[in-house]
Amino acid sequence: MMGQRVKSLILITLMLLSGVHSIRDNYYKYSCSNAESVIQIAVNTELDKNLKLAAGLIRMQFHDCFVEGCDGSILLEGPDTEKHADVNAKLAGYEVIDAAKAAVEAVCPGVVSCADIIAYAARDSTVKLNGLRWEVQGGRKDGFHSSAANAEADLPPPEFGASQLIESFAKRGLSTRQMVILSGSHTVGVGDCSKIAPRLYNFNDQHFTDPSIDPAYAEQLKKDCPQNTWNTSAEIFMDTITPGSFDSNYYEVLKQKKGLFTSDQTLFDDARTRETVISLVNNGWFQQKFGEAMRALAAVDVKSGDQGEIRKNCRCVNY
Repeated sequence: MMGQRVKSLILITLMLLSGVHSIRDNYYKYSCSNAESVIQIAVNTELDKNLKLAAGLIRMQFHDCFVEGCDGSILLEGPDTEKHADVNAKLAGYEVIDAAKAAVEAVCPGVVSCADIIAYAARDSTVKLNGLRWEVQGGRKDGFHSSAANAEADLPPPEFGASQLIESFAKRGLSTRQMVILSGSHTVGVGDCSKIAPRLYNFNDQHFTDPSIDPAYAEQLKKDCPQNTWNTSAEIFMDTITPGSFDSNYYEVLKQKKGLFTSDQTLFDDARTRETVISLVNNGWFQQKFGEAMRALAAVDVKSGDQGEIRKNCRCVNY
């Protein structure tokens, strides 16, 4: 009894020192000590069934935090929720989050938020793809609201140039450098023909094809995505050197003028971001900086107190 009382006093002291609702490392040390390992096992089990979902889970962290903040709003079901916005139509990995939530609920019911599970799953997916591990902070609450319209308005589209990207990230307290680093997650990303076609065909009045694309690469893309007759299910790797492996070759691709989207290639073409791209070609440096940038992303507009809750089911708010 005395030991439990001492442990409770220690926990209360730690909460007072760090702020009851602030996110921090080892957040579940006392409330659910094996939360991270339980989530990791569940995530890895699902990824062993379908490794393609790993890239989706990394992307999910970004898509969640950029709309309503890092609050699990991307997970909520409903016809007008973020999940069903056109911009999120091909976002994958929801079933992995469900599995991780079920696993952690079995050992610590009502303790771990869905928003935190997204952050842990993004980290664990990166590691699964041979990326470097980083410490994930916990303590986010799950939000009550989710809007498809907000997702369409807030998530930067593939045609954005450097200025638009810089502004979009700055609104969320993220630097230009962090924007370039986080774009490195595209090393395991894919694109579809509908998003690429505007760069390949009838680009503008002066150029039929976007001149910023390497000509040989543009011809290959046209074979993959024939004008008006492409396969709608075709997926084009964004990293043409080591697709499926989490490394820095995405930046090497940009140097070769083979960025799949305008929002990729602009990072090398624009003088404000070029030096960062060049520095991140070093894989060790990229891996280190990516973890740091993901920690910053995962701290955007975190919900606390009565702003949120711990959902029992990640797909719906508690009633």
